[in-house]
Amino acid sequence: MSGTAAPAPGTDPGESTGGPGWDERLARVALSRTVEPGDALVGGWLDRLGPVETVRALAGERPLPGASPQRWAGLRLRAAAARPEADLTAVTDLGGRFLCPGDRDWPRQLDDLQAVRPVGLWARGAGALRLAALRSVAVVGARACTEYGSHVASVLGAELAERGWTVVSGAAYGVDGAAHRGALAVGGVTVGVLACGVDRAYPPGNSRLIDRIAEAGLLLAELAPGEHPTRPRFVLRNRVIAALTRGTVVVEAQVRSGSLVTARWADRLGRQTMGVPGPVTSGLSAGVHRLLREGAQVVTNAAEVIELVGAIGELAPQPSGPAVPRDLLRPAAARVLEALPAREAVGVAWLARASGTPEERTRELLGELRSLGFVHGTGDRWQLTSPRPRHPDR
Repeated sequence: MSGTAAPAPGTDPGESTGGPGWDERLARVALSRTVEPGDALVGGWLDRLGPVETVRALAGERPLPGASPQRWAGLRLRAAAARPEADLTAVTDLGGRFLCPGDRDWPRQLDDLQAVRPVGLWARGAGALRLAALRSVAVVGARACTEYGSHVASVLGAELAERGWTVVSGAAYGVDGAAHRGALAVGGVTVGVLACGVDRAYPPGNSRLIDRIAEAGLLLAELAPGEHPTRPRFVLRNRVIAALTRGTVVVEAQVRSGSLVTARWADRLGRQTMGVPGPVTSGLSAGVHRLLREGAQVVTNAAEVIELVGAIGELAPQPSGPAVPRDLLRPAAARVLEALPAREAVGVAWLARASGTPEERTRELLGELRSLGFVHGTGDRWQLTSPRPRHPDR
């Protein structure tokens, strides 16, 4: 990194973030322009040599271990074109910053990615990433989702945000965008992980949404400013979404879907994997259903998600049907009532045997049931009271 100007005294980002010094920061910035996300070979070099020595090696002709001559030549071409100071200036002008492993704001859960951990992260927005990621859930799914998928993702995003959880997704069309919008609608925090530079709005149709995410939450990218998305970059950014969060919820996904890549990364990293079931006739739910068969948890609302990823005691309420009058009966009265035939009157002696209740006690309970409107009797014979006819529209 010879020839680069050091920051003015007191402005070293390493001093303000408690992380790496200026030389390492510049080296990582240069590498974010040089290598593709998730390059395990380069990750190994970083572990053994560190970023500064790796960048110095890229200035030479002798390949580092594992690199073919062709690959080494390609990396050197990119490294020679890197201008880390200019990239840092560009992101600062956007109100953003570059985060390195070891910074105070670096989410340590990303280190679980080991050799494919990001070289660094470009962040746009004023939020604190490490704090936002402590209670975060990924909500991902199909771009061409159905109205059902869009509705579920939006409600999940809003309910999670209302309960203090950060919603993380990829800022794409469909489920991603719906989840972000749900969180923003209730004033919550949401994080968008991009497959391009943080200065680019992709997809273009979500440009307003992406700007809102930057204003109210955070945009993240492994790629330097100005970089464009590619198909492999979309797939590779999914590992960051999975590692950053406590769990991944897939709302709708086909059998071949990038959302399933995110879920499988989450499973590999020991995070919770969850899926929202859909119609068995929908191809957009086929991938989710396969994920559920592979062991992911079924979730239908935010409370169930939080029960899986939250602290001990954050339990979802048990679902129950509507209460009916019979639910309020004492067990003995309910037993006598259940023993009565549906369409005929019976004697007290018969009913006592059928319910296993002494005859005198049966008479007492029948009186109680009559006062509540469940039965009526003529002489010694009793039968169920016919329910009142209901209006067809009710």
